[in-house]
Amino acid sequence: MTTALITGATAGIGAAFGRRLAADGHNLVLVARDTKRLQEQATELHDRHGIEAEVLTADLATDGGIESVVKRLADRRNPVDLLVNNAGFGNKGRYLEVSMADELTMLKVHCEAVLRLTSAAAESMRERGRGGVVNVASVAAFVPRGTYGASKAWVVQFTQGAAKDLAGSGVRLMALCPGFVRTEFHKRAGMGTDNIPSWMWLDADKVAASALADLARGKQVSIPDARYKTLLGAAKLVPRNLLGGITSKTGRKYGPQ
Repeated sequence: MTTALITGATAGIGAAFGRRLAADGHNLVLVARDTKRLQEQATELHDRHGIEAEVLTADLATDGGIESVVKRLADRRNPVDLLVNNAGFGNKGRYLEVSMADELTMLKVHCEAVLRLTSAAAESMRERGRGGVVNVASVAAFVPRGTYGASKAWVVQFTQGAAKDLAGSGVRLMALCPGFVRTEFHKRAGMGTDNIPSWMWLDADKVAASALADLARGKQVSIPDARYKTLLGAAKLVPRNLLGGITSKTGRKYGPQ
């Protein structure tokens, strides 16, 4: 049986990956900050699917938390075959309204942790000649959207570059770029969602399933819904300075800063 490690595993897209991978017979390493929720999730997945679910409590906003996950990914005796870098969050407020400490924490979780965990996993996977990494980004990566969008754009660019450098090694890397997904993301950031049109919402389980299918196909970037593919295609036709103004207003109303 193969093993998948998922960060931000207790809710939303991370939990959806856990359910799907467990149902497919993969053992899991579940990573998040809340030990109690991790243990409950691990027990449920073990009892329902008969897989082994390991719990690793770690805060990826800290060096110690990142190091603990790096250490697990580097364990050659219990190798990880699939890494899902899902941990992330949003800050409510426009540029200069968010504290510098919060901005830097976002970059640590979205960029530094993704870099260090991907590197630890990919090195071990390359030695074995197989493995996969899914780095969860966002459609915000493709429009001017402040620190959040910039950090997710970094995830996409980094993942594509690393995927090309590892071509032929047996290691697949893919950036997952969903739109609005019904998770705890907005609630935790204190953002309202009442004005978001119903058609813009995606189901987390469908996002996870689509992502795994795209990874198996060898895609480097996955946009898991035709609606968002169409929106991003249309966005390419809008002048970038105009697009920046539109997405800034929309982001303050609907999404993360």
